[in-house]
Amino acid sequence: MDSADFVNASSVTATINSIPMLSGSNFKTWKNKVTMVLGCMDLDLALREPCPTPLMDLSSSDELKKFERWDRSNRVSLMIMKNTIPETFLDTMSEEIDAKKFLDTLEERFTKSDKADTSASLRKLVSMRYKGNGSIREYILEMFHLSGKLKTLKIEISEDLLVHLVLISLPPQFGQFEVSYNCQKDKWTFNELISHLVQEEERMKQYKTESAHFVSTSSSRGKKRKEKEIAVSGPPKKQKGPSVGHQEKKCFFCKDPSHMKKDCAKYHTWRVKKGLPELPKT
Repeated sequence: MDSADFVNASSVTATINSIPMLSGSNFKTWKNKVTMVLGCMDLDLALREPCPTPLMDLSSSDELKKFERWDRSNRVSLMIMKNTIPETFLDTMSEEIDAKKFLDTLEERFTKSDKADTSASLRKLVSMRYKGNGSIREYILEMFHLSGKLKTLKIEISEDLLVHLVLISLPPQFGQFEVSYNCQKDKWTFNELISHLVQEEERMKQYKTESAHFVSTSSSRGKKRKEKEIAVSGPPKKQKGPSVGHQEKKCFFCKDPSHMKKDCAKYHTWRVKKGLPELPKT
C-alpha cells in the first residue's frame, strides 16, 4: 500500500468513526450522520434508488455497471450502519439485505422513543419557570432550544406562541412588563423579546440596589440623629412610679380611702357574722 492509499484509508476510517453509536435517544442524529457520510463517500445510491432489475445473460454492459454500483452501495451501507449499532439492537432484528429497508425498519422502531421524547420536551417547555438563577438570556435560549428540539420531532412552536410562553413563565415582578407587551399593537420577534427582557432585568437590579442604598442611608442618618440628641440633652430620664412605702392608703374591704382595712367597721361586722375571732385592737 503506497502513502496515498494509506492516507485515503485513514480518512475513510476517520469519517466512519465520526458516526455516533446508535442509542435509544439519538436516532435522528445517528441517521443524519450516516446519510451524510454515505453521501460524501458517494455510497448512498442504495438509499436513494430501489434495487435494479436482476442481471440476465442478455443484460447490457450499462445494466451490469448500474447493478454493480447499486450492489456495492447496498453492501457498504449495511456494513457501516451495522458497525454503529449495538449488538443488542442487531440481535432483535431480522437479517435484512436491503440497506433502505434496514434503515426504514430502524426508524419505525425508534418512532416510539420519539413520542416519549416529544412528550418529555413539551412538558418541560410549558412547565419552565424563571427563578432568577443565572441570566434571563440563558433561560430564554434554553426555552428556544427546547422548541427547536420539538420542531425536529415534528411539533411546530410558532415564534409568537414561544414569546407568550416565555412571558407567562416569568415571576410576578415582571407582571407590569407582560401587561405592557399585551397592550402594544406590534408583536416582538424572539430576538426582540430577549433584548427587552435583558434591559428590564438590568433596570430592576439597578432599582433594587438604589432602594437598598436608600434604606441603609436613611437608617444610618436616623441613628446619627439620635446619638446627637443624646449628646446634647443627655439620655432620657426614666419615669419613676410611686414607691411601695408611699402607696396611697385605702381599705381593701370597702375601698374607702379614709381608713385601713383593720379599722373598717364593715369588715369587723362581716367577721362577726362569719364567726371569725375578733382582731386584736391596736
